[in-house]
Amino acid sequence: MLLLLPGAARRPLTLGEGIDQAIAASKPLAGASIGIQIVRLADGKVLYERDADRLLVPASNTKLFSSALALTWLGADYRFVTSIRAERPVDGEGTLNGDLIFVGGGDPSMSGRPYPYQKDWPRTGELQAIEGLADQLTAGGLRAVHGDIVGDDTRYPAKPYPDGWSMGDATWEYGAPVSALMVNDNTLGVVIEAGGSEGDPAGVTVTPRFEFLTVDNRVRTVAGGAREVHLEGGAGTLELRAWGTIPLGSAPDGSLLAIPEPALFAAAVLRDALVRRGVKVRGRAVARHRALDDAAAGELGLELARRVSPPLKQLLQVVDKVSQNLHAEAMLREVGAVRRNMGTAAAGLLELRDFLTAAGIGPDQYRFTDGSGLSRNTLVSARAIVQLLKYMHGKAGQGAWAGLLPVGNEDGTLRKRFKGHPEAAAIHAKTGSLGHVRAMSGYAASKRYGELAFSILVNNYAAPDGEATALLDKIGLRLIP
Repeated sequence: MLLLLPGAARRPLTLGEGIDQAIAASKPLAGASIGIQIVRLADGKVLYERDADRLLVPASNTKLFSSALALTWLGADYRFVTSIRAERPVDGEGTLNGDLIFVGGGDPSMSGRPYPYQKDWPRTGELQAIEGLADQLTAGGLRAVHGDIVGDDTRYPAKPYPDGWSMGDATWEYGAPVSALMVNDNTLGVVIEAGGSEGDPAGVTVTPRFEFLTVDNRVRTVAGGAREVHLEGGAGTLELRAWGTIPLGSAPDGSLLAIPEPALFAAAVLRDALVRRGVKVRGRAVARHRALDDAAAGELGLELARRVSPPLKQLLQVVDKVSQNLHAEAMLREVGAVRRNMGTAAAGLLELRDFLTAAGIGPDQYRFTDGSGLSRNTLVSARAIVQLLKYMHGKAGQGAWAGLLPVGNEDGTLRKRFKGHPEAAAIHAKTGSLGHVRAMSGYAASKRYGELAFSILVNNYAAPDGEATALLDKIGLRLIP
């Protein structure tokens, strides 16, 4: 037994002792699978590791890999181009005799979101990108379309849901289908509010205010009790089903839902924008897709309007700061399209394999099936994540990379973490969250050890997810003194 004399100071815990103590104190996480590695960037020394080679579900830490791949292979200033094209020119009277084709270029920025990233922004102007394209068309003299408005997303062959995604995710914003034509993140907002009297149907408001989905509303207003509202939509249907109860006088209930047919939605919104500007459109809004085994088509006809995205480094800020699944999947496919002329996840994953080999990460350290981390089939080790962080930190363009990650207690998915600890701004890290999975990997500026790269993966626990998040934060705070 160690006896301390009166007034004797206790030896401060080492970094490893502090982390082991935090893990041991998290009794609800006993039996969880935990992989950790912490490395000093100045000399590559491993300061702590625990099951660092174990393959675990990284959740949205996967976005570190798809972001690094896109930044390296496409470049920080790469831009996506969306165009509106036709097979023949508009005639002297302003008439297009044929289809007007809205060609998706994989641009994830066609929403009301400001760029560069801002942590506070109102969800407004969701359709402003299409309004701008419609303005270009009418300014160019378009007055009538004797054909259809075609939403063309053939740059990325049709496989809207990556391997390993749950079909239950397809209803919600985080499971929005992947398409080369993305408007408002392929999402709709739905607000349900109580009626004026008991027994009245609830009010349902969809934003943007554009009629695309049919709403089957069976939510009823009740005098008391708990709110119990259920929504179902997603793949294969243009109907949103809502049922359940909402108490009289309660606050509105809001959700973000996935748009099941993004290319068709984009075409319908463009058609509506043109009609509101007085353009006579004879045809319908339709979608054009490409099967996985179809060859890519060349540029179609004449360009009548175009939109160019912000630079890639700004788009990737949104991917990582807010953990945007759809945008991450687009990055993976865009790399495949540019490098292999195949805008598929499979082509992107082949490029990722080559990139990771160059980064010094062996194939035994990962198994990727998607670019966002929503798939539970994606597995990676803490060692692989730290090696990626080391590799990207040492690259010439690492300044753009360093600005992608959430900052502790300040922005992105770390904005509400580390409350009461302003010193946590020294932590810049990507989070990851699935049921029974929590992850956090990135950089920490330690007063004692200098700049660190770290990865913490926690899987397979029966405790509430908040227990795992609390452990991550405790370990994160251990890194910075």
